[in-house]
Amino acid sequence: MTSDPTTGTPESPIEHAFAGGEAQRVGWFRFYFADERWEWSPQVQRMHGYEPGTVEPTTELVLSHKHPEDYGQVAATLLEIRRTSGAFSTRHRIIDTAGDVHDVVVVGDQLFDDAGSIIGTHGFYVDVSPSITQAREEAVTEAVAEIAEARGVIEQAKGMLMLIYRINADAAFELLKWRSQETNTKLRLLAEQLAADFLALDYSETLPSRAILDRLLLTAHQRVSPDV
Repeated sequence: MTSDPTTGTPESPIEHAFAGGEAQRVGWFRFYFADERWEWSPQVQRMHGYEPGTVEPTTELVLSHKHPEDYGQVAATLLEIRRTSGAFSTRHRIIDTAGDVHDVVVVGDQLFDDAGSIIGTHGFYVDVSPSITQAREEAVTEAVAEIAEARGVIEQAKGMLMLIYRINADAAFELLKWRSQETNTKLRLLAEQLAADFLALDYSETLPSRAILDRLLLTAHQRVSPDV
């Protein structure tokens, strides 16, 4: 068994194994039954929003950071640990000092003194919340998908305008953009409505009269549903 260089307290295999974990993502804890004393590693302190060494965790503080919907579950787990002195595992949410929610997995095992008596529980926290990088990547992916979808419907409407008015792609886009600006309607929504209007026309081999098509173009914004 190694020792924690900062406190001199014997370091368990659990704590030693996770000592090299990703900063703020994995950290250890100890809870002593006799005096309800807690110890948090620097990583666990940061998970809760504290700079290392600025807080002395207590049971009250530990519970105060639990998400309201998970508070009862965690409080019941603590009672069970005190009663049975057994191992446990839980997944719940904590709220840090900045108000951000973290999804954490907490695993604990029996903590023994030198004489072999159970004096508490110890284990580790793992913050399994999506990382900032992952969240940014997902946001970018969603934005790219939205842009691709918008581009697809705009291209569809452009093609229809090119056919109806016998104009090139640039002129068709300028026409769409002009109607969007004139009517203060999002370009994608206007293109969707125009495409739907043109596809809903009842005709066989010959296009409807230009007057009908012009009217659809000039009034499409009136049929656009709110972008929700």
